[in-house]
Amino acid sequence: MRVETARTLVSAGARVIVPARDVERARKAIAEVGGGMEVRPMDLTNPLSIGAFAHDFVESGLPLHMLINNAGIMALPELKHDAQGNELQFSTNHLGHFRLTLQLWPALKRAGDARVVSVSSAGHRFSPVVFDDINFEHRAYDPFKAYGQSKTANILFAVALDQRGKNEGIRAFSLHPGGIAATNLGTHIGVEMLRTAHFVDENDRPIVDADFSHLRQFRVIL
Repeated sequence: MRVETARTLVSAGARVIVPARDVERARKAIAEVGGGMEVRPMDLTNPLSIGAFAHDFVESGLPLHMLINNAGIMALPELKHDAQGNELQFSTNHLGHFRLTLQLWPALKRAGDARVVSVSSAGHRFSPVVFDDINFEHRAYDPFKAYGQSKTANILFAVALDQRGKNEGIRAFSLHPGGIAATNLGTHIGVEMLRTAHFVDENDRPIVDADFSHLRQFRVIL
């Protein structure tokens, strides 16, 4: 999805900057897109790395017209934390984007009509944000509940950001990007789980335009 988004923006004439933890891997992924793209190092689970990336961009004096927060991990089978002690899915999917957006705020304001897009998921139905126990310190870890609360956080962030930014010319949106069966987001999900969730059909082919109304029931199964 990230490559396709970049391809579309470049074709429309945009200059696209791709922050990546693995710079060489990112460069290989976007090589087929051609010009108009630049890869810079950044690790969303590392506040210092986020700060360095944002500082360089803000200090460049360039306006930032669109920020697409679309990095994500899903359904890690075991509970993992970042170096600051945050559950890793919440850290990657929400906290890193939160920090990045706030630190790029001066560049977003310079654009005058900036847009911030938070890529969420229909998986937000798996869980609200459990503010009393975000890091699963007092409840059993559940891969999908951890993913779900990070996606709910994406949506809540977009709503709050839009309220706070619209008077400065910054609007925020959140969206469900579609099925994940043909992407590496489903790395930790087995084929049986994909079938149960209706992400693939009976022949294990990805369902692109899936009806996700069943996810409320699926959450109960989990």
